[in-house]
Amino acid sequence: MPPPGRRSARRSASSSASSASRASERARRDSSSPGRGPHDRVVPPERPMNPLLALAPPIAAGLVRLLGATLRLRAEGVDMLAPSWTAARPLIYCVWHGRILMVPWLNARLRRSDGARAVSVLASRSRDGGLIADYAGRFGLEVVRGSSSRGGAGALRALVTAVRAGRDVALAPDGPRGPRGQLGSGIVALAAITGAPVVPLGFAARPAWRLATWDEFQIPSPFARAALVFGAMTSIARDADRERARKELERGLDEATAAADRLVSA
Repeated sequence: MPPPGRRSARRSASSSASSASRASERARRDSSSPGRGPHDRVVPPERPMNPLLALAPPIAAGLVRLLGATLRLRAEGVDMLAPSWTAARPLIYCVWHGRILMVPWLNARLRRSDGARAVSVLASRSRDGGLIADYAGRFGLEVVRGSSSRGGAGALRALVTAVRAGRDVALAPDGPRGPRGQLGSGIVALAAITGAPVVPLGFAARPAWRLATWDEFQIPSPFARAALVFGAMTSIARDADRERARKELERGLDEATAAADRLVSA
C-alpha cells in the first residue's frame, strides 16, 4: 500500500487533470459557437419594451395638447425674438427642468402663431431617451441623441453639431439629475463654442400641481392661467470667464421664471 502522502498527491494530480479537461472542453465549445471566441463574454439580450410603456408618448402628447387648449396663456418677449426667427442664426433656449412639460406644446403653438422655428431637444440613447424622443417628435420637434454620461461630453458634441447645422436647441440646464435651479456648465460651453446666443425661457401656471420630485415638476391644472416669458439674449465669447457667464445665465433664467410666476399671480 502506498504511503498517505503519495495517495494525496495522486488525488491532487487527478483533480487538476479533471479541471483542465473541463476548461478545455468549455473553450472548445465557445470557440465552435458562431461569432464567439473563447474569451468573449456572453451579454444577455436587452429585455423587450413593455407594449404598454410604448403607449406612453402618444398618450402623454394627447393629454398635453388637451391641457394646453384650456390654458389662458400670456406670452412676453415674443416681439424681441421675432427678428431672430427669420434670420439664419440659431438660438439656444434654456428652461428649468421642473417647467419643461409644456415646452413642446408651446413651441408648436408659437410656430403656428408667430413663425417660430422648431427646436431640437436632447434625448439620451437609452430606452427612456427613446420615449422622450417619441414624445417630442409628436409636436414636430427635432431630437438630438447623445449620452449624458462621462460628464456629458457625448451630449455636448451632439448639440454642437446641431447648432452648427443651424438648428435651435432647447435645454434644461439643471437636468437630468439636478441640483434644482443650478445651471450646469454644459450650456455655457455650448454657447461659447458655437457663438449662438442663449435665451432664458420662464414658464409658470396657476393653479398647478407640484410633484414631490427633485425638480418640483410642475403640471398646470386645466384652465389655469399660464405665462411664457422670454428673457434677454446673452452671447458668450470663447475666451469669456465661464463661471462668471454661468452665474449670469443662471440669474437671467431665474429672472425670467420669476417674471412668469408674477404674471400668473397678479
